[in-house]
Amino acid sequence: MKDSFNSYPLGRLAQAGAIASLEDEAWFQQSRARVIEGRARLERGLTGLDFDVLPSCANFVFARHPDQEGAALAAALRERAVIVRHFAKPRISDYLRITVGTEDQVEVLLAALAGIVRA
Repeated sequence: MKDSFNSYPLGRLAQAGAIASLEDEAWFQQSRARVIEGRARLERGLTGLDFDVLPSCANFVFARHPDQEGAALAAALRERAVIVRHFAKPRISDYLRITVGTEDQVEVLLAALAGIVRA
């Protein structure tokens, strides 16, 4: 399979894997539930650290801290081996795009942020 706008064709194994994942409804629902739970946990943790968290139905949240610049937060997290996305664009430069991770990853992120914003 190859789309006209995509120069990377999908091999037979990739196609078989894609089809299998689309047909496995139970796995999809389980994965979906894990992301929703993780996102809620992440939102609660961020709110507890005084972050403003925008409503999200995705596998990530968009959040900012009223007393911290987004670029500075992203850099401080990177120093602690925690990677989030920061966009130096008007209107969103103070926000971080934080992907919903595993429970352990969320705990590491929240602990790192607590150390940064409470310092």
